[in-house]
Amino acid sequence: MKIAFDAKRFFHNTSGLGNYSRDLIRILSKYFPENEYILLNKNKSERGADILENPNVHFVETSKGSMARQFKTGKDAQKQNADIFHGLSGELPLRWDKKPIKKIVTIHDLIFVRYPQYYSFFDRKIHLWKFKKAANSADKIIAISEQTKRDIIQFLKVPESKIEVIYQGCHKAFKEQQSDDFIQQTRSKFNLPERFILNVGTIEDRKNLLNVVKAIKGTEIPLVVVGKKTKYFQKITNFIQKNKMEKQVHFLEGVLMDELAIVYKIADIFVYPSFFEGFGIPVIEALFSKTVTVTSNTSCLPEAGGPDSVYIDPNSYLDIQSKIKFLWDNESERTRRADKGFDFVQKFNDEPIANELMTLYKKIIS
Repeated sequence: MKIAFDAKRFFHNTSGLGNYSRDLIRILSKYFPENEYILLNKNKSERGADILENPNVHFVETSKGSMARQFKTGKDAQKQNADIFHGLSGELPLRWDKKPIKKIVTIHDLIFVRYPQYYSFFDRKIHLWKFKKAANSADKIIAISEQTKRDIIQFLKVPESKIEVIYQGCHKAFKEQQSDDFIQQTRSKFNLPERFILNVGTIEDRKNLLNVVKAIKGTEIPLVVVGKKTKYFQKITNFIQKNKMEKQVHFLEGVLMDELAIVYKIADIFVYPSFFEGFGIPVIEALFSKTVTVTSNTSCLPEAGGPDSVYIDPNSYLDIQSKIKFLWDNESERTRRADKGFDFVQKFNDEPIANELMTLYKKIIS
């Protein structure tokens, strides 16, 4: 079988969509080496270079021209005699020739519909148009959670029979055992507190970091934050400065993936009070790291967190505060929930996800 992918995010996105693209192709090439995987894009980058070293993964430069990704990438896949074209980020090419090819699109979330205030009018219209076009032309749609599946049915008016839920995993670094020396180097490099709670994710309104900062005000619990800053960051810093919390809240920059895995593992508690997610990869990163997780009781987060994470109302910093304090003062409860969470998160391991993907691929070409 020959499977072609829109590899724009694979090569040029550093976070969610890029990680999804690279992990998906990495696990397929590992567990199903008999197939050929074609990465279509106008250029390569250093991202994913290790995956391209696999003999069954090939980069193919797409045809040049205006809007080539929309108008030529599909035909390029057909010229490669691909059996399947998989759009990894909610889009499919708009033009094809007559050669048969099956089409799959992964839709991660429809947050721009549920929370329009976080997006410009233009972005909302473009996203909705692209997603509707892709959903209509696809033979199958992959939703990364049951929550996303419900949203696709509701907002894109797609029949349930066309959608398959296939969860995503996380980077292999979170499943590896790093050396004691590297752990100590990382702790020293970032001057991490002896004990701390952790938040990871883009620092934006929807991720709700301000309520975490409010929750630890008046306590001596250190907070470590890893994430790309947006204009929302200023709201956080204003609160921190007003309440003289500069020594309590630590923002890390330039954190490599292997280092991030260690930061997760040595944190006492992971706190992720997002208002809405399509899936919530940081939650499973924490569970693979055997770190107890406090997250929201909304959207897909209970799907990712499982029965032994601790759930909060993201609108209530007092609820967040009480759950953090409870776990901070109770080591045995942290350990119990972390161990149970580690058992639960095995369903998001590479092999079961690869098997589900390949089952879907085989089903649509049979």
